[in-house]
Amino acid sequence: MKTGDQIVQELPWKWGVQGRIFLIGGLGYLFDAYDIALNGFLMPLLGEHFHLAPADRGLVATANLVGMAVGAVAWGAVADRIGRKRAFGVTLLIFALFSVLGALAPSYPVFLALRFAAGVGLGGCIPVDYALVGEFAPRRYRGRVLTALDAWWPIGVTLCGLVSTALLPVADNWRWMLAVMALPALLLFWVRRGVPESPVHLAEQGREAEARAVIDALVARTGATPEPYAIPAPVAVAEARGPRAVAEQLGRIWAFSPRITSAAWLLSAAVMLVYYAALSWLPSILKDQGLGGTAAFMGTTVMSGVGIVGVLVSTALVDVIGRKWLIGLSAPAAALALVVFALVMKVPAASVAALAVFGFLMQLAIPALYAYVAELYPTRLRASGFGWASSVSRVLTGFAPLAFGSVLWPVLGLPLTFGVLAVVVAAAVGWTAVAAPETKGRALGGEPEAGHAPDVRSAAPDAAPGTADRPAPSGTALAARRRQPS
Repeated sequence: MKTGDQIVQELPWKWGVQGRIFLIGGLGYLFDAYDIALNGFLMPLLGEHFHLAPADRGLVATANLVGMAVGAVAWGAVADRIGRKRAFGVTLLIFALFSVLGALAPSYPVFLALRFAAGVGLGGCIPVDYALVGEFAPRRYRGRVLTALDAWWPIGVTLCGLVSTALLPVADNWRWMLAVMALPALLLFWVRRGVPESPVHLAEQGREAEARAVIDALVARTGATPEPYAIPAPVAVAEARGPRAVAEQLGRIWAFSPRITSAAWLLSAAVMLVYYAALSWLPSILKDQGLGGTAAFMGTTVMSGVGIVGVLVSTALVDVIGRKWLIGLSAPAAALALVVFALVMKVPAASVAALAVFGFLMQLAIPALYAYVAELYPTRLRASGFGWASSVSRVLTGFAPLAFGSVLWPVLGLPLTFGVLAVVVAAAVGWTAVAAPETKGRALGGEPEAGHAPDVRSAAPDAAPGTADRPAPSGTALAARRRQPS
């Protein structure tokens, strides 16, 4: 007999059912992209308003990204404990509140504190959204759905660039740039109240009646043929509270598989380090080359606009060539495009072309990266595992704008700085190639017992649907009901 999560993963795709959750989750992701992109547009404006040195301007992105790192860990844990739905809405509410307060900030230190607080709320969007959308997506479409979710990112960055450019002539332009995000975020919070809880999460929590109600409704609404299914009894795990809970959560993630977790952390940090460094500093770099504010802002907007095409191509390729190959080819190539940009940036046409290539290649890599990391962990650890990988990348990339403006750019120069970042990306891709499995076509599964990490060397990259859910043979280290991690 099939399990409830297998029923959900084998449903037909319907835009009025799973597609609605995809769209609502994607709009939250759009705000994440908008907010991070806004850091780059705010830095030169705040620098003029508060008379800041370049290193101090980098604190705008640092405060926001470190707040997002805290939020990614906190909300990943909350989503795994109390459910995706509650975390799904509250994250945006916190973000909207502190964005409005940030627009009213009387001083730079107060502004930084409020940007940190807004980041704590928004930092939960990516891990929570990916966990929820992924757990509703049918297996045969899941790679494309999770990859397509990232299409909202370049849309958000492009929208931010257009709105910020339009607001440049307005008095107190940086305050209006923050304020305009609040109303649509509040509206989206209201819409998210109608999203059902993940039935996979409900089953893992032992809430069988609620899980069956959601699954039966999905079957009816998608027009699938009803069939009997079982809701396996959840594995009892003692839950700690407070700081001990965070430590135990981190311990479970590493106990699950040190190789997979190290690869997820390193790959996320390296790829996002390159992207956030470029996104945060490109307007300032272009202004330093003598471009006006409008032209400098539009350079970043062109990069993100081309990235929309990159996401669409990534969506088409992710289930064809696999997550690892797509990331492994596109991420190092994107970093090299930044090196080319730094070498030719005095030639306007060539520099714009290099930025467009970077935007396209990076948006091939990032959607596949998020889909990949979301699939590496079992249901019980999916949001928190993704959240920790996101958090580590946000902490490192949060300090990157500060180091970029005070050390790397002034000391090494742009070509060598981007060259070092390209080497870091190549190293991360190399470790992932040997340390983590391909997840294309694999079922979302359960959690192995503590101390029994999966053997990634034997993970079948192209397992047939349902094979990853078959019980292991008796006498092996895995219990009969456990499945390969996903």
